Amino acid sequence: MRIGIIARRACLAGVMLLAGAWAAQGAVFRLATYNVENYLDAPGLGRQPKAEESKAKVREMIRALNADVIALQEMGRPSALEELRRSLRSEGVEYRYWEHVTGFDTNVHVAVLSKFPIVARRSHTNENFLLGGRRFRVSRGFAEVDIAVGTNYTFTLLTAHLKSKRVIPEADEAEMRLAEARLLREKVDALLSADPERNVVVLGDLNDTKDSASTRAVIGRGRLRLVDTRPAERNGDNVPSSNPAWDPRNVTWTHYYGKEDSYSRIDYILLSPGMAPEWVTNETYVLAAPNWGVASDHRPLVATFRTDSE
Repeated sequence: MRIGIIARRACLAGVMLLAGAWAAQGAVFRLATYNVENYLDAPGLGRQPKAEESKAKVREMIRALNADVIALQEMGRPSALEELRRSLRSEGVEYRYWEHVTGFDTNVHVAVLSKFPIVARRSHTNENFLLGGRRFRVSRGFAEVDIAVGTNYTFTLLTAHLKSKRVIPEADEAEMRLAEARLLREKVDALLSADPERNVVVLGDLNDTKDSASTRAVIGRGRLRLVDTRPAERNGDNVPSSNPAWDPRNVTWTHYYGKEDSYSRIDYILLSPGMAPEWVTNETYVLAAPNWGVASDHRPLVATFRTDSE
C-alpha cells in the first residue's frame, strides 16, 4: 500500500514537472507551416518517393525554424510522417505528438507535428461540395486539433491544402478552390461564433494570392475576420509602404512555379482576433535559406507568440 502511495506521488510530481515545462515553453512558442512537396516513401499516381537529399534538406529547414508546432502539406502516408519524426528525433528535434489526415487524395495529405500535447482532434476527412451538378470531395481534408501550451493556454489549429491551379477536365479549378475555402471558413465560423475570443490559427497552402476569392473567403470579413501575419524575409527591409492601401515592398513569396518562372505568396498563417494579441510581429518570417529548393518548391513560414501562462 505504501509503495502504491509513493508511486502515485511520484507520478503526480512528474505530471507537475511536465506541466511546469509546458508553461515555461508556453511563455514564447512558435508555429510554422511548410509544404514539403511530395514527401512520399512509396510511388503513387505519377509521384515518386522523395529523394534522400531532399528529405535531409526538409529536416534542415525544420530544424532552422525551431517551431514548437508545424503544419505540413503534401505529406505522404503515415509511415512517411513517422520516418520524418524518427529522423528529426535522431537529429535532436522531437515532436512527440502528431496528427495525420487522410482525405480523398490517396497520395498526399496534411499533417501536424507538435511538441505540445494535442488535447482534442476533430479533423475533417469527408467534406464535400456540389459544383455544376456534380459532387466533389475536398482532396486533402482539413486537420483540426486543439493544442495545450502550458496549463492556461490552448489554441485550435486548422491546416489545409486547397485545390491547386492545375487545370483538370472535371471542373474549373478556381471554383473548386473557392468551394473548399468556403468549407474551411465554415469550420472557423463555427468555432468563433461559439466563442469570438477563441484562439484559432488557420495555416497552410491556400494555393492562391491574398486578393483571390478563395483566400478572401478563408480570411472572412467583419469582426471575425482573420489577421494575416504576412511573414517576410528577414533581409533588412523595413521601409513602410508609400501607398497606405498596400503592404510594404518586403519579400514575402512562398512558392516558386517553374512552368511560369514565377514567385508568389500562397502559404499563410492567419489568426483569430482572440489570438492576435499574443502574436510577436518581429519574430514572424519566411525562412530564406541557401538551396531551399532542394527540399521543396515552397518556403516555410513561422510565427512567434507570447503568452502569460507562466
